[in-house]
Amino acid sequence: MKTLLIAFILSISSLAAFAGGEMKEVCKDKLDKAGKVVIDKKTNKPAQQCKTIKVHKKLDGVAVPEKKK
Repeated sequence: MKTLLIAFILSISSLAAFAGGEMKEVCKDKLDKAGKVVIDKKTNKPAQQCKTIKVHKKLDGVAVPEKKK
């Protein structure tokens, strides 16, 4: 009975974890406290902070008709 309950909980959590959508990596230059770009010493290029974000599809909507008086 416990194994059935554990299997059910795992199946629900795995479905909830996958929400779909397209993943996109966004990178920005690192800034120090003065607001200047931090330069990487090894490559002599700006150091970057990258994040992976989910991009949702934008759906075309239909205009709401005006209410007649």
